[in-house]
Amino acid sequence: MKKTILEDFNFKEGEVLLLDKPKEWTSFDVVAKVRNLIKKKEQSKVKVGHAGTLDPLASGLLILCTGKKTKSIESYQAQQKEYIGEITLGQTTPSFDAETEVDQTFDITHIDSQLILDTVPQFMGTIQQIPPMFSAVKVDGKRLYKHARKGQVVEVEPREITIHEFDIVQIDLPKVLFRVVCSKGTYIRSLARDFGQAMQAGAYLTDLRRTHIGDFKVSDAYTIEEFKSLFDQLFE
Repeated sequence: MKKTILEDFNFKEGEVLLLDKPKEWTSFDVVAKVRNLIKKKEQSKVKVGHAGTLDPLASGLLILCTGKKTKSIESYQAQQKEYIGEITLGQTTPSFDAETEVDQTFDITHIDSQLILDTVPQFMGTIQQIPPMFSAVKVDGKRLYKHARKGQVVEVEPREITIHEFDIVQIDLPKVLFRVVCSKGTYIRSLARDFGQAMQAGAYLTDLRRTHIGDFKVSDAYTIEEFKSLFDQLFE
């Protein structure tokens, strides 16, 4: 249950905060906003960190830990995640999502609902996945996105991930709505890319929202505005 009175929080001893990250914000933007609000109340710096990055164009659940609870961040990062989102078939982008412009188009006249549903099992269970070039994964000590923004292509080793559930929610070609439950380290953008390739057609991620991390739900999260209003009340 959300705390609605600021006095109920003890940020220095440690709090686990659920925030609903809006689109266009980076995960660090959310951390910086919360850190600045807490500093205003505490009159001193309090450590704040997040337990698992969301891409800027994704929205949804972000777990933040404060004070002594930052020591628990890794335990939250390790929990499985649930996402809902949208894949667009027939096109690709370098970032595998809408952050970059479409670079290739493909014929999708051979794709129907049955082919889409028949392709899903290929991505269930423990599989190998190559992270996107536009990601924070480090190769030889350098973030991949730094190479990508210079137009450099770096060989990236596949990683083992687990897709626990992969449901097709709605098909309205070229759009496919889906729900995924997956392990730590899964890139949904890569899943979108690979899903299109498996049907001999490109694909990229056009919408993504994280709805669960372990037992934590986005429906229990504060919006940025709700969290800020707790502090506004204090300093009215």
